[in-house]
Amino acid sequence: MNAVRTLLEEHDHIVQEIDGGNDHGEDLHVLLTRDGRRTGHVLAVQVKSGGKYKRAKGYSIPVEDHYDDWRNSRIPVVGIVFDIETKKLYWVNLTAKLRSSKGTVKRVYIPRTSLLVAKAIPDFISEIEAYIDSTGMRLRDFTLEEAFAAVSRALDGLDPNNVPNPLFEGWAELLFRHEALMKRLARLALQVCPLLLIASLLVFEWPYQVHFVTNYTDLNPVLSVGSLYILISWMVLTIFFELRAGRRPKETGNWLISISALFLWIPVIDKGNSPRWMGESLVIASVLISHFGLLALLTFYVKREFERRKRCSK
Repeated sequence: MNAVRTLLEEHDHIVQEIDGGNDHGEDLHVLLTRDGRRTGHVLAVQVKSGGKYKRAKGYSIPVEDHYDDWRNSRIPVVGIVFDIETKKLYWVNLTAKLRSSKGTVKRVYIPRTSLLVAKAIPDFISEIEAYIDSTGMRLRDFTLEEAFAAVSRALDGLDPNNVPNPLFEGWAELLFRHEALMKRLARLALQVCPLLLIASLLVFEWPYQVHFVTNYTDLNPVLSVGSLYILISWMVLTIFFELRAGRRPKETGNWLISISALFLWIPVIDKGNSPRWMGESLVIASVLISHFGLLALLTFYVKREFERRKRCSK
């Protein structure tokens, strides 16, 4: 921030640092001047430094949870990265980039050509002023104090979206103080809830499944239904741990949906009036699929884990 402040103040622009406690993705307010007079052009600056912002062909600034703040800001928010090794600054108009983007943006990239040095300041100022004028963000006839107050209001001070609701503010404060813990609990709940849902469904289905097997075949209903439940349980647990590992087991999920839709749905709606050969075929198919499906599932994932262990041991 010192490098940015020094560069801008050397060109007579007015810089105010934002208190860290009120930082919502902006570090500095800048009032642009010309010939010693304020022009009414104001911008906010987010400053980053460190190797983690460096990329092969330039730099990048992570958007994180500032997407709405930067995109919807009523003054432009400029991102600046300070390269610690070269002591150079690189910039990008975050508000303009996010407004022109389509879909989710996780990072805003800065090319090495966007260098912010003394000789580039006139071009930088001209581009920012042109953007401010084209979007109607210019402030007029403000004293210095009024201008900075207007900037604060533009960012969040009088924004109706930031006025607290006393009914829920206390709960939000509790969540804010324990945000990391709450996020972990929320992720765990999202992972566990599907398991509980499937378990509840299987318990509900059990009498229907037993009745269906007994009605159409002479097979042991407990063993027949149990084998199907074992396969479904293994698939659900496999998906659970794959998702926790950051992988998306699409094929396993598709098979789970298909098997559940076929073998869990029909016994519930069956009234015992279907041809015996049809019910018997469905039961036999469920037994065969349960055994061979479990074997295929175990073979595939055990083999993959074995190969992973071999790679890690090298």
